[in-house]
Amino acid sequence: MRLTPRSVRARATLAACAVVAVALTVASLAMLSLLRANLRGNAEQSARVQAVAVAKLAADGRLTKLVPLGRGTDFVQVVDAEGRVVAVSQNVVGRPALALVPPALPEADAFGQLGIEVHQQVTSVVVDTPKGQVVVHAGVSLGAADDAESTTALILAVGCPLLLLTVALVTWRVTGRALRPVEAIRSEVAAIGEQELHRRVPIPRGDDEITRLATTMNGMLDRLDLAGRRQRQFIADASHELRSPIAVLRTQLEVALGHPDAAVRAELVEGALQDAERLQALAADLLFLARLDAGSADRPTDPTDLTELVRATVRRRGSTLCDVVFDEVEGEGEVVGEGEVEGEVIVPGNRLWLTRLVTNLVDNAERHARRTVRIRVRRDEVTGEGVLEVFNDGPAVDPADRERIFERFTRLDDARSRDDGGTGLGLPIARDIAQHHGGTLAVVDSVQGATFQVRLPLTQACGSPQVADLG
Repeated sequence: MRLTPRSVRARATLAACAVVAVALTVASLAMLSLLRANLRGNAEQSARVQAVAVAKLAADGRLTKLVPLGRGTDFVQVVDAEGRVVAVSQNVVGRPALALVPPALPEADAFGQLGIEVHQQVTSVVVDTPKGQVVVHAGVSLGAADDAESTTALILAVGCPLLLLTVALVTWRVTGRALRPVEAIRSEVAAIGEQELHRRVPIPRGDDEITRLATTMNGMLDRLDLAGRRQRQFIADASHELRSPIAVLRTQLEVALGHPDAAVRAELVEGALQDAERLQALAADLLFLARLDAGSADRPTDPTDLTELVRATVRRRGSTLCDVVFDEVEGEGEVVGEGEVEGEVIVPGNRLWLTRLVTNLVDNAERHARRTVRIRVRRDEVTGEGVLEVFNDGPAVDPADRERIFERFTRLDDARSRDDGGTGLGLPIARDIAQHHGGTLAVVDSVQGATFQVRLPLTQACGSPQVADLG
């Protein structure tokens, strides 16, 4: 069984009422106690003033049978050591002596002993007189005090529940007004379906927590919308890219199956095999992108010699469509000899992924180069980064296309890329790998041709500031 209400509005109202109820109870009890103490103190002070005045008369031997009452005093009675009444005020003449011997209770039952119908605050003073020791009793009415206490208690008994009800109503309305934008956000989010990610939640006026919540929610919806559009575009592009080679492959196989010439059949089967390899490469690229997209948020940390990795990657490629040249440089770029390494460029990373990055950049450079691909690896001591630059002497990349070429399935020269086996995924994969390692990949200005520059953070334990450029 659930004891607390479900809604925030109800819980806030209940909590406010509970806090106010406790505060009102404590304040009411404290007020009544203070009021009672104050009224009793005033009455006791008045009675003591009267008792001291009569005691002084008795000590001087000037006490008469009838004692005049002071202002605010209800009665005075003087009793000797034998319990005889020796002096009284007019209103209690003939009444028996009060059964009070100091120290006595301050509140006397004057009604029962003296016939006075009002609750009394009695003060007794012992004094020595020429005729012996006497006790002076002076009483002050507590009727006004009792009435004040009763009235205050009644006001508190009626006012506190009304105040508590007011607090509940105000809290309910204020909380509801404060949570109204939250409910609007919740309703809008609940209404947004998979095909309606373009919708946004309303942003209330002001700069409070709810406004920031709505802004954050819209930012999340922006990212979801972008991711959804990218996913749909990726699926459409992948479907298009797969449909064409599959159709060509099927056509080639169907023609080869029915062609009577063995030489033609062999040529068709060879072309089908090339298309199958292209399909295999495309599928591998798609799977690799999926791994990058769903990869761990932790960056690879294995120390990797970028210079050695580039050398090994290019060496394993064997024959190439054009010359791949390494320029080993130190400092500002002075050539110090081919095949020599003047310093290590150690970066934290995944060796297999970085190898894929280098392979994709070199493949792209070879497809577009006229004669030469130049690779350079160096260290940037200013930024603390390792820099890999891959240059080809082919056509330059227009500044307007320098970001577009990193979009998936984008080709600036569709016909040539298809002929050379490009899928439009090499550069996007390379940039994703660089970003996964905390680095960047971009096209930078060059005198001629196109230069792709990768920047990766160096390891903290990297050695001397020497630079090895391979280009």
